[in-house]
Order: sequence, then C-alpha cells, then structure tokens
Amino acid sequence: MAEVTFEPAVASLRREVPTARVGVGFISLFTLAYMSANLVFQAPILVTLPLKVSSLVGIKQAPGSLALVASIGAFVAIFGNPFFGRMSDRTTSRLGMRRPWMVIGVVGGTAGVAIVSFAPSIPVVLLGWCIAQLFFNAMLASLAAVLPDQIPVAQRGTVSGVLGICLPIAAVSGTYIVKLFSGQHIATFLVPCATGGFFILLFAVVLNDRHLAKADRPTWSIREFASTFYVKPRTSPDFAWAFASRFMFLMAYALLATYEAYYLLQKIGTTVADVPQQIFLGTLVQGAVIVAASLIGGHLSDRTRRRKIFVFTAAIVYGVAMFALAIASNFNGFLVGMAISGLGFGVFAAVDLALVVDVLPNPGHNGKDLGVFNIAGALPFSLAPALAPTILAIGGGSYGVLYAVAGVCAILAAVAIMGVKGVR
Repeated sequence: MAEVTFEPAVASLRREVPTARVGVGFISLFTLAYMSANLVFQAPILVTLPLKVSSLVGIKQAPGSLALVASIGAFVAIFGNPFFGRMSDRTTSRLGMRRPWMVIGVVGGTAGVAIVSFAPSIPVVLLGWCIAQLFFNAMLASLAAVLPDQIPVAQRGTVSGVLGICLPIAAVSGTYIVKLFSGQHIATFLVPCATGGFFILLFAVVLNDRHLAKADRPTWSIREFASTFYVKPRTSPDFAWAFASRFMFLMAYALLATYEAYYLLQKIGTTVADVPQQIFLGTLVQGAVIVAASLIGGHLSDRTRRRKIFVFTAAIVYGVAMFALAIASNFNGFLVGMAISGLGFGVFAAVDLALVVDVLPNPGHNGKDLGVFNIAGALPFSLAPALAPTILAIGGGSYGVLYAVAGVCAILAAVAIMGVKGVR
C-alpha cells in the first residue's frame, strides 16, 4: 500500500502529500472497488429501476414516474456525497478515515435497493431509492478520496485512466447480471449489490487507510457545515470551470442512461422482453471502446503532461455520438452511436478525473472537495429526469430531440473546460 507523508498546514489541518508510487496490487484492488461502486448504481439505473417503475404504472406513465424517483434520488445524492466526504475528512476512528464509510455505505445502500425490489408502489420505490442513493454516496465519497490520499501526482493520469474503465465494465457487468437472472425479480436487484459489495469490502479490509488524530480534527461549526456544500468560484476558478464541464458532460450522459430503455421501446421499436438484451449489447459495445480509450487517453495525458485538450476533444466526440443516436432509426444505428459515445466517454472519464484532482482547492479537505465536485455528477441525474418530460413534450415525444439536446450539453462541456488556466 502507498505510504502517506504529511507537511504542516494552516487551520490545524495537515496537508497530505503522497510520494510513494503505488503498485499493481493496490491499483487492481482500488479499480475493483471503484468498479463495484459503479456496478451497484448502474444495474438499477440502466435496467431494473425503469422496468420496476414501468411494471407498476405502465409504459405511458413510466417516464414521468421515473423522473420523480430518479430526480429526488439524485437530489439526495447531491447533499449526501459532499456531506459524507466531509465526515470522512473528520473521522478519527481507529479503523481509519475512509474505511468506516465504505462499510456503512455498502450495507445501507443494499438495504435501500432491497426496499425498491419489494416495493408495491411508486412512493415505496422512491423511499428505497433515496436510501440507496444516500448510503451509496457515502461509500462513493470515501472511495473517491483514496485517489488524492494515496496516488502521487505523477501516476494520477494513469490511475485515473484505469478508473475510467470502471463505469463501462460495471455497466456491462450489471446489465449482464440482470440478463442472467431475468425472470427472477429480486435477484436482478440484489445480486449486483452482493457482487459489488464483496469487492468494496475487500478493498476496505486491505486498505492502508489514513488516520486523523483527534487534535487535528477541525472544530465543528455552522459555517464549516455550510462550506461542506460549496467551493468559492472566485477563489478557485479552475475548480469552478472543471465543475461546469463535468456537469454539462454528465447531463448528456444522464439523458442517455436514464431514458435508454424508453428510447429503445419508443424510437427503435424494441419489445419489453428484448430491452435487457439490447441494453446489454449496447453497453458491451460502448464499454469495449471506453476501456481502450480510457487506458490510452490516461497514459498519453501523463506522457504529454496535458489534460485540457484531451477533455475538450472527448466532450466534442461525445456530442457527436448523441447526435448520431438522435437520428438513429434501428438497432444498428443505436450500436454505432453507443460505440462513438464510448470513445468520447472513455477519454473524458480518464483525463477529467486527473485534471480535477490537480485543481482541488484545499488538500486538507480532499474528501469534502471531491464530494462537492461529485455534485456535478449527481445533479444531472436529478435535473435530467425533471427536464426530459418537458423536452419530450416540446419535441412531440421525440427521443431524437431529447438526445440532440444531450449533444448540445456535451459541446458546452468542451467549451467550459477551456476556462481552466492552472492545468495545461
């Protein structure tokens, strides 16, 4: 495991400066845990949650009901991620700063997903999904903080590139598990949680976690609590521009992922029985491209010591993919769009994370600041479901119009990243 050294800093905090290069073993276990964190989110978002909602209210009312569940759940995540990031920054447990929240998050999130699986109505689905979002974001915030805690600057592009493959592999794995247990309703919800939970807990056990002395824990105050949920754009402009870029990019992704099942049903003409299979194939094609693009993009970013040009190009490519999906009229067109999106998403996911870690405002608050930044990932999943019904109404129910809007969001993400000045 990587060793962490400390230098004095202001306000009784300590500035962590990881200097030891991490080995293949650490990277492998960290990647499996990070991939598992994505798995427990992706399986419900892509397949089981939309199908559960549809089974309760019917396909005509499903988009509106899914919008309610997804948007409120994401709203919970917006507050949960930075809050638990702050809590992990302040944790003085003998078990470490990050480890306790990984364990609590897995257990609580799985309980929430179980409630969704047994839910007899939309309000109960909403309750379960909010619980899942709250606790899974506690787990995610503590995992994300491991990157600045343990990874030296010289390796961050490479490690971020490896982490960039986690989402597509998790999406493929999650949809495959759901397909494998198709017809076994409860298993489609809980088996992904059990699978992902195992690897997260394994990493938590072996992690050489940071420890915070009680004397170094900041005094709790209302002002400090309020600062949990924001970083001042005026004093941290690079962080603000990176936030805006991630927000717009993930808005495009949220429109794709949240409504993918309904896109296939309404625009492509897929039958309900074929939705799990076609989403699996789409994520498989997308995932294969993401893996290659992420690994290559992260490595090249470290070699060239450049971040912005990779993020800019990736966002443009993803926008092109959304426009391709907007005009697709059959399943083959859908696969082409998913492949192009994989190229853009892979490079963006790899390099953007390294760029963000490079511009974190306060090294003593890594968990909190990454939690704030993760709002840029959670907020789109709240806004996209809320905005999508309006976009669909204006577009006459056309999912082509919806995905064209997603394309515009991706282009805006490219524009925003150019505002970052402190990173090449």
